[in-house]
Order: sequence, then C-alpha cells, then structure tokens
Amino acid sequence: MSIKYNVMVQKEENWYVAKCLDNNVASQGKTIEEAMKNLKEALELYAQDEKTIQQKETFFTTLEVVV
Repeated sequence: MSIKYNVMVQKEENWYVAKCLDNNVASQGKTIEEAMKNLKEALELYAQDEKTIQQKETFFTTLEVVV
C-alpha cells in the first residue's frame, strides 16, 4: 500500500525541517533531500505503529491577513 502525505519543509538556522501536515510527524536534515529522506523513514515507522492508516481529504489554500 502507498500513501501520499502533504509535507512542508522550512529552513531553521543550519537545518531543514520537514513536517508532515497530515499527522505532525517531523524530521530534519542538513539538506532538503536529507530532511525528506529522514521524514520518509519516520513516516514508515509511524505507519508500522498505527493500527489503521486512514487517508483524509485535505484542502490547502492561502489566507491574507492585514497586520
């Protein structure tokens, strides 16, 4: 079985942090590629611990806020 996750990567000081927006699993790496590889491993471990993996429909958009 294959599951697609929504992922966000942000640079924080000397690290790239990759976070799954669907379940809040996160990992990091010195490069974007390393952060994504580490997140993939973390998500695979997460999936092993879950009894039932349910894929939820997720909608992303942008919202402008005046500050």
